[in-house]
Amino acid sequence: MYDLNDKVAIVTGGASGIGAAVARDLFELGAKVVIADFDKPGAQALAASLGEDRAAAFEIDVADPAANEALVAFTVEKFGRLNLAVNNAGIGGAPHKVADIPLGDWKRVLDVDLNSVFFAMKYQIPAMIASGGGAIVNMASILGAVGWSGSGAYVTSKHALLGLTKVAALDYADAGIRVNTVGPAFVDTPAVRNGMEPDVVAQLAAKHALGRLARPEEIAAVTSFLLSDRASFVTGAYYPVDGGYLAV
Repeated sequence: MYDLNDKVAIVTGGASGIGAAVARDLFELGAKVVIADFDKPGAQALAASLGEDRAAAFEIDVADPAANEALVAFTVEKFGRLNLAVNNAGIGGAPHKVADIPLGDWKRVLDVDLNSVFFAMKYQIPAMIASGGGAIVNMASILGAVGWSGSGAYVTSKHALLGLTKVAALDYADAGIRVNTVGPAFVDTPAVRNGMEPDVVAQLAAKHALGRLARPEEIAAVTSFLLSDRASFVTGAYYPVDGGYLAV
């Protein structure tokens, strides 16, 4: 187990799916957690279920720079400092070939999946420096390493996120801040189960060497490791959690 009893964390996209699993795991490891999501009721419900002495909810549009600044300010005011952050919020977008992607769709996906992470780190990093250092995990995807037909904006954002993470890791290593990415393959979340036909879910599962989708808790386990002192010599890295997807 990792001891996070003296840590304060932000998790964006924390109301459901991977983000909720990460928030629960960090809380169980002792951290104070701010659950940030556009779904305010969902974030509030999770914070209440965990215990509001160490968990709080914050409504956010991660594509808004001012909202990211406000989130960090709220966290520091609520819990006194910021040590850890998981920039997990993201969207997929409708499938289109590259030349057919609507301009608005392109901008929205890059705003939510890439620009939001820059906005987040812009305000998280100074707060972490003031707290004596910290660790950040940016949630990428296996599609940060390979392509997927019809997902040009999403794939672009995740590839770029790996580069942004590497540069941030280099820029702030001497400030005691580690920055890494986690690359989940397809994860068994309500969005997948409710949004796809069972045969499509089965086809996705078959693309992984382990023959199944990931559980959100499995992504959270690697994320918590990277945030912990057990990963003290890990920075600028990309950790696929993919059931062998990239090995197939």
